[in-house]
Amino acid sequence: MLEQRLKDYIGQHKQLMTDLGIVRDLGLPQCYIAAGYIRNYVWDLLHGLEGTDRHTDIDVVYFDPSDVSEERDLRLEDGLRRVTGNPKWSVKNQARMHEKNGDEPYRSTYDALSHWTETATAIGAQLNEAGEIVLCCPYGVEDLFALRVRRCPNFHKRSYYLQRVQKKRWKEQWPQLTIMEE
Repeated sequence: MLEQRLKDYIGQHKQLMTDLGIVRDLGLPQCYIAAGYIRNYVWDLLHGLEGTDRHTDIDVVYFDPSDVSEERDLRLEDGLRRVTGNPKWSVKNQARMHEKNGDEPYRSTYDALSHWTETATAIGAQLNEAGEIVLCCPYGVEDLFALRVRRCPNFHKRSYYLQRVQKKRWKEQWPQLTIMEE
């Protein structure tokens, strides 16, 4: 039920739907828009703050072990910026991100998201060829809708998580959030 609610919210966001279509047309495997673009939009709605633009970037994640070069991601970012005129695009092939994070190699985008910092951030959406919204959310969307910030079970760096939450100042922007320290 909550996943359908998230799909409904996404479907009502014209710019996000446009961006999902643009990303779909890239033809990248296991590709989603994820993280703050979705999380912050939902938190805004749940706080009655419609129409805000609180995402600092548009995270595009995909999984392609055949080419893990950072140069490819930079070319994709540049292309998205040129097409949209929006400088906020960030593209990352999750097939290489385990190296940055000190994890075992990820097996998929889903697996990579399960190692992200917070459960409410580990949510991606894509638009399939039929125009339907498909979600990738290894921990579901309950924390997102409960306004709960919780460390992902596969993310073991508690001090980094706590520093990140403090640095982001989410509680100041969305006062109804509950920040879980463990």
